[in-house]
Amino acid sequence: MEMVQGNMLLLYAVIAVIALVVLIAKLKMNPFIVLIVVSVILGLVVGMPMASIVKSYETGVGGALGHIALVVGLGTMFGKMMAESGGAERVANTLIGVFGPKRVHWAMMVVALIVGLPVFFEVGFVLLIPIAFNVAKRTGTSMIMVGIPMVAGLSVVHGLIPPHPAALFAVTAYNADIGRTIMYALIVGVPTAIIAGPLFAKLISRFVVPNPDNPLIAQFVEEDKNRELPGFGITIATILLPVALMLIGSWADVFFTPKTFANDFLRLIGNSVIALLIATLVSFYTFGKARGFDRAAILKFTTECLAPIAGITLIVGAGAGFGRILIDGGVSKAIVELANNAHLSPLLLGWFVAALIRVATGSATVAMTTACGIVAPIVTAAGVTVRPELMVLATGAGSLILSHVNDAGFWLVKQYFNMTVAETFKTWTVAETIISVVALLLTLGLATVI
Repeated sequence: MEMVQGNMLLLYAVIAVIALVVLIAKLKMNPFIVLIVVSVILGLVVGMPMASIVKSYETGVGGALGHIALVVGLGTMFGKMMAESGGAERVANTLIGVFGPKRVHWAMMVVALIVGLPVFFEVGFVLLIPIAFNVAKRTGTSMIMVGIPMVAGLSVVHGLIPPHPAALFAVTAYNADIGRTIMYALIVGVPTAIIAGPLFAKLISRFVVPNPDNPLIAQFVEEDKNRELPGFGITIATILLPVALMLIGSWADVFFTPKTFANDFLRLIGNSVIALLIATLVSFYTFGKARGFDRAAILKFTTECLAPIAGITLIVGAGAGFGRILIDGGVSKAIVELANNAHLSPLLLGWFVAALIRVATGSATVAMTTACGIVAPIVTAAGVTVRPELMVLATGAGSLILSHVNDAGFWLVKQYFNMTVAETFKTWTVAETIISVVALLLTLGLATVI
């Protein structure tokens, strides 16, 4: 059987996504099973060799879980220690005190913008989710009202602002100045986060109310009102430790010559998994021993907290497997051809290519890096004068659009916020699309004045 090509390939991909939504959201079937079944059927329909379908799917699952399982596992242990010690409660109380109970959604956006700067979305998410749960519980606020500003802030810095790896790659690909890129990214990113975060959350929280019976909240929110909470300083220092390590790792070349022992060491401890591992080990003291917990208690906390995330991790991996089938089945290639034939202005072309690849693969990082590789030579060959820093922003904006069932972030948000697939589309997917469109419009506006 020959591989399907062109528009039919795109049509089959759209039908597969619709089938996933209907089976999971309407017929209430297990997402893990549905993702596997639909992926295999899609592979067969588009003409992938039967011998390679399962291998392709396993590659996608393994590629995602190799990172996600470690990050979510370590992050959950870290969050559990923060919750048991009262650290998450301390941060929640402080944010409520500074911003007021009615403005905690603004607080979560600000915290996410800061914490998210050097870390991948998933890392920032698992670091901040215990705080979000505590803020929502203490103020009686909807998880949508607190959580959407948090994920919006994380997503904006993930897609637009160096030192994120994809943004740094784009800076290099377009020969942009990193200082000006950061400055323009802040000009575009902050108002974008405000619109897609606190403002959108206030609107959508009226219409979407997740099931309050969330089994994950119990392990991240403690109700002992008589205990002494850890200091705000030591709590924030522990939370920001992995952030600082990753930031140092991303700037290793500034401190030491590349390929030296010192440079390699900084890059090692700046790796997201190692940074989270170090922070988790430190939390065993700051949130554990220093708070009076012995080794048996710490072992109990860190063992028990892993059970509820097993399902989340498997679903995230299954979604990544579906994304891999889309790639190996030729959908990404068909999208690139479609984009190349669009004849758009450079900024719109960068956004459009990244947006199409994002929809096909589910990965903002893959979308941004791939789009840069495609668009940068086209812009250079065309000889069009456009600020390379704005090309970085336009491409980054496109890489964030329309997160759906092949994106790990979609399933993380769905499971942790205890939402249905339909509710996740109405909240997370719309928020991501708002970020993409608003960031593009602001970038186009910026292009007219600089």
